[in-house]
Amino acid sequence: MIANRLSARFLSMTLAAFVMTLLVAPQSDAQTSAALYTQHCAGCHGTSGKGDGPAGKYLKPTPADFAVSLKGKSDAWIAKSIKEGGKAVGESPVMPASPDLSDDQVKGLVDYVKHLGS
Repeated sequence: MIANRLSARFLSMTLAAFVMTLLVAPQSDAQTSAALYTQHCAGCHGTSGKGDGPAGKYLKPTPADFAVSLKGKSDAWIAKSIKEGGKAVGESPVMPASPDLSDDQVKGLVDYVKHLGS
């Protein structure tokens, strides 16, 4: 009898946890990547990747439009530029490195900037 009650209680708690998981959905990868882009990149590269961010106009050279600058670039090249900065890939040393980003965050940003450049 006690075992049945414990089993029923456990089952109801498990079901409640499952329902809560469905109701409180985590942010999608696209939302996370967009937020990371806004936080780390948009100030210079602009919200649409055209190189027209508010800080970008004060940089020499100014950030390039992703539609032009990413043509022919591999995902690995883009990831390296994000993780290690512009100097690591032969681009502007003014572009800072972002070593604090996880590999998954970098991959999300790579996909996001490629989308902006298409």
